[in-house]
Amino acid sequence: MLQTERLFLVPANLPMLEAIADEDWPTLSALLGGVDFAEHWLHFPEAMIWMRDFLREHEADLGWWNFLIVHRRDVRLIGTCGYKGTPSIAGEVEIGYEIAELYQGQGLATEAARALVENAFVHESVKLVTAHTLAEKNASNHLLQKIGFQFIDEHIDIEDGKIWEWRLEKN
Repeated sequence: MLQTERLFLVPANLPMLEAIADEDWPTLSALLGGVDFAEHWLHFPEAMIWMRDFLREHEADLGWWNFLIVHRRDVRLIGTCGYKGTPSIAGEVEIGYEIAELYQGQGLATEAARALVENAFVHESVKLVTAHTLAEKNASNHLLQKIGFQFIDEHIDIEDGKIWEWRLEKN
């Protein structure tokens, strides 16, 4: 588990991912120690189902995927974050994050993203952390810039259209 001043980032294990895929909120709450749920804490349920299916066959990769973001004071699940897989041969990992609307604008996504970056760079094999955002000025771009990411380029994604690539190199 990763901890920040206001958050617990709990690695989502297979029973948690099963509960999310089944929308079995009482079981998920119990697995997380009795947490409550913020409204709209999960924006991409299909990604969680994909992740569950992938990790059924690649359980050793568990720490390089999804974390559930629990607000410490409120004891509430408020979002998800994580890596998009294990580090590449070149030492690169990509991060992503989502926060329930009620908890946005409070720096919580910044705390989560910073914790992911710090955790990645603890691993000797990780040299670079990347992120992708929609190709427009938004809160996610601002967050990445705030924690040291640099804009690299604009790309075309088959699903999302134009996206921006961001990078942060290990010191």
